[in-house]
Amino acid sequence: MTVKCALLLRAVNVSGRNRVPMPELRALLEERTSLSDVSTYIASGNILCRAPGDLAAACAEVRALVAEAFGVDTPVIGRTHRELVRVLDSLPFPDASERMLHVMFLEGDPAPDAQRALEPRLHAKERIALIGRELWIDYADGAGTSKLTPGVLDRALGVAGTARNLRTVRVLAERTA
Repeated sequence: MTVKCALLLRAVNVSGRNRVPMPELRALLEERTSLSDVSTYIASGNILCRAPGDLAAACAEVRALVAEAFGVDTPVIGRTHRELVRVLDSLPFPDASERMLHVMFLEGDPAPDAQRALEPRLHAKERIALIGRELWIDYADGAGTSKLTPGVLDRALGVAGTARNLRTVRVLAERTA
Protein backbone atom coordinates (compact mmCIF):
# COMPACT_ATOMS: atom_id res chain seq x y z
CA MET A 1 0.00 0.00 0.00
CA THR A 2 1.29 3.49 -0.82
CA VAL A 3 0.49 6.76 0.87
CA LYS A 4 0.40 10.26 -0.65
CA CYS A 5 2.89 12.44 1.18
CA ALA A 6 5.28 15.37 1.17
CA LEU A 7 9.01 14.81 1.65
CA LEU A 8 10.70 18.02 2.76
CA LEU A 9 14.39 18.63 2.17
CA ARG A 10 16.14 21.00 4.55
CA ALA A 11 18.00 24.05 3.28
CA VAL A 12 18.35 23.26 -0.42
CA ASN A 13 18.69 25.91 -3.12
CA VAL A 14 19.15 28.68 -0.55
CA SER A 15 21.39 31.56 -1.61
CA GLY A 16 23.08 29.44 -4.26
CA ARG A 17 24.11 26.75 -1.77
CA ASN A 18 23.10 23.10 -1.57
CA ARG A 19 21.93 23.09 -5.19
CA VAL A 20 19.45 20.34 -5.97
CA PRO A 21 17.82 20.98 -9.37
CA MET A 22 14.20 19.90 -9.07
CA PRO A 23 13.78 18.50 -12.64
CA GLU A 24 16.85 16.27 -12.18
CA LEU A 25 15.69 15.25 -8.71
CA ARG A 26 12.24 14.27 -9.98
CA ALA A 27 13.75 12.11 -12.73
CA LEU A 28 16.15 10.38 -10.32
CA LEU A 29 13.41 9.72 -7.78
CA GLU A 30 11.19 8.12 -10.43
CA GLU A 31 14.07 6.01 -11.81
CA ARG A 32 15.90 4.95 -8.67
CA THR A 33 13.52 4.88 -5.71
CA SER A 34 10.34 3.16 -4.59
CA LEU A 35 8.43 6.46 -4.90
CA SER A 36 5.75 7.01 -7.55
CA ASP A 37 3.71 9.95 -8.88
CA VAL A 38 6.66 12.22 -8.07
CA SER A 39 6.31 15.98 -8.43
CA THR A 40 7.87 18.98 -6.73
CA TYR A 41 6.53 22.30 -5.52
CA ILE A 42 8.75 25.36 -5.87
CA ALA A 43 12.53 24.96 -5.78
CA SER A 44 12.96 24.77 -2.01
CA GLY A 45 12.84 21.00 -1.69
CA ASN A 46 9.19 19.99 -1.49
CA ILE A 47 8.65 16.55 -3.01
CA LEU A 48 5.10 15.29 -3.46
CA CYS A 49 4.74 11.58 -4.11
CA ARG A 50 3.27 8.22 -3.27
CA ALA A 51 5.55 6.31 -0.92
CA PRO A 52 5.46 2.78 0.42
CA GLY A 53 4.03 2.46 3.93
CA ASP A 54 7.39 3.02 5.68
CA LEU A 55 7.80 6.80 5.41
CA ALA A 56 11.03 6.83 7.44
CA ALA A 57 12.61 4.39 4.99
CA ALA A 58 11.48 6.55 2.05
CA CYS A 59 13.08 9.62 3.68
CA ALA A 60 16.35 7.73 4.22
CA GLU A 61 16.29 6.52 0.61
CA VAL A 62 15.80 10.07 -0.70
CA ARG A 63 18.49 11.48 1.59
CA ALA A 64 21.02 8.92 0.35
CA LEU A 65 20.14 9.60 -3.29
CA VAL A 66 20.42 13.39 -2.89
CA ALA A 67 23.81 12.99 -1.20
CA GLU A 68 25.06 10.66 -3.93
CA ALA A 69 23.69 12.54 -6.93
CA PHE A 70 24.14 16.16 -5.82
CA GLY A 71 26.69 16.03 -3.00
CA VAL A 72 24.15 17.49 -0.55
CA ASP A 73 23.59 15.63 2.72
CA THR A 74 20.44 17.08 4.17
CA PRO A 75 17.63 15.81 6.37
CA VAL A 76 14.50 14.67 4.55
CA ILE A 77 11.36 14.90 6.66
CA GLY A 78 8.16 13.20 5.59
CA ARG A 79 4.54 13.91 6.38
CA THR A 80 1.49 12.13 5.02
CA HIS A 81 -1.55 14.03 3.79
CA ARG A 82 -3.37 13.14 7.00
CA GLU A 83 -0.48 14.52 9.08
CA LEU A 84 -0.40 17.75 7.07
CA VAL A 85 -4.13 18.22 7.62
CA ARG A 86 -3.66 17.58 11.35
CA VAL A 87 -0.92 20.22 11.44
CA LEU A 88 -3.18 22.77 9.73
CA ASP A 89 -6.02 21.91 12.11
CA SER A 90 -3.74 22.70 15.05
CA LEU A 91 -3.04 26.28 13.85
CA PRO A 92 -2.20 28.11 17.10
CA PHE A 93 -2.04 31.67 15.72
CA PRO A 94 -4.96 32.24 13.32
CA ASP A 95 -4.31 36.00 13.33
CA ALA A 96 -0.74 35.66 11.98
CA SER A 97 0.34 36.53 8.44
CA GLU A 98 0.58 33.49 6.13
CA ARG A 99 4.04 34.64 5.04
CA MET A 100 5.35 35.22 8.56
CA LEU A 101 3.88 32.11 10.18
CA HIS A 102 6.10 29.07 9.69
CA VAL A 103 5.82 25.43 10.63
CA MET A 104 9.08 23.69 11.43
CA PHE A 105 8.64 19.99 10.73
CA LEU A 106 10.88 17.91 13.00
CA GLU A 107 12.59 14.60 12.22
CA GLY A 108 11.55 13.19 15.58
CA ASP A 109 10.28 14.11 18.99
CA PRO A 110 11.64 17.39 20.38
CA ALA A 111 13.47 17.72 23.68
CA PRO A 112 10.95 17.94 26.55
CA ASP A 113 11.91 21.50 27.54
CA ALA A 114 12.45 22.83 23.99
CA GLN A 115 9.75 25.50 24.00
CA ARG A 116 10.87 26.87 27.36
CA ALA A 117 14.47 26.99 26.09
CA LEU A 118 13.44 29.00 23.02
CA GLU A 119 11.13 31.54 24.66
CA PRO A 120 13.92 33.84 25.99
CA ARG A 121 15.13 34.26 22.37
CA LEU A 122 11.83 35.64 21.08
CA HIS A 123 11.47 39.24 19.92
CA ALA A 124 8.59 41.18 21.44
CA LYS A 125 6.05 40.25 18.72
CA GLU A 126 7.27 36.72 17.98
CA ARG A 127 5.34 33.70 19.21
CA ILE A 128 6.03 29.97 19.20
CA ALA A 129 3.98 26.86 19.89
CA LEU A 130 5.42 23.36 19.99
CA ILE A 131 2.71 20.88 19.07
CA GLY A 132 3.86 17.28 18.68
CA ARG A 133 6.63 17.10 16.06
CA GLU A 134 5.98 20.62 14.73
CA LEU A 135 7.16 23.97 15.99
CA TRP A 136 4.97 26.88 14.92
CA ILE A 137 6.88 30.17 14.68
CA ASP A 138 5.13 33.50 14.13
CA TYR A 139 8.01 35.71 13.03
CA ALA A 140 5.70 38.77 13.09
CA ASP A 141 8.24 41.24 11.65
CA GLY A 142 10.15 38.70 9.55
CA ALA A 143 12.59 35.85 10.04
CA GLY A 144 15.57 38.01 9.04
CA THR A 145 15.71 39.77 12.40
CA SER A 146 14.86 36.76 14.56
CA LYS A 147 17.23 35.22 17.07
CA LEU A 148 15.67 31.85 16.28
CA THR A 149 18.50 30.82 13.97
CA PRO A 150 18.82 27.24 12.68
CA GLY A 151 21.59 26.53 15.19
CA VAL A 152 19.56 27.85 18.11
CA LEU A 153 16.52 25.86 17.00
CA ASP A 154 18.50 22.63 16.50
CA ARG A 155 20.15 22.87 19.91
CA ALA A 156 16.93 23.62 21.79
CA LEU A 157 14.83 21.07 19.92
CA GLY A 158 17.48 18.36 20.00
CA VAL A 159 16.41 17.22 16.54
CA ALA A 160 16.73 18.54 12.99
CA GLY A 161 13.83 20.21 11.26
CA THR A 162 12.85 22.21 8.22
CA ALA A 163 10.40 25.09 8.07
CA ARG A 164 7.74 26.11 5.55
CA ASN A 165 5.43 29.11 5.67
CA LEU A 166 1.73 28.57 6.20
CA ARG A 167 0.88 29.21 2.55
CA THR A 168 3.27 26.46 1.44
CA VAL A 169 1.93 24.01 4.03
CA ARG A 170 -1.60 24.61 2.74
CA VAL A 171 -0.48 23.92 -0.83
CA LEU A 172 1.32 20.74 0.25
CA ALA A 173 -1.82 19.52 2.02
CA GLU A 174 -3.95 20.26 -1.06
CA ARG A 175 -1.55 18.53 -3.44
CA THR A 176 -1.25 15.40 -1.31
CA ALA A 177 -5.02 14.94 -1.06
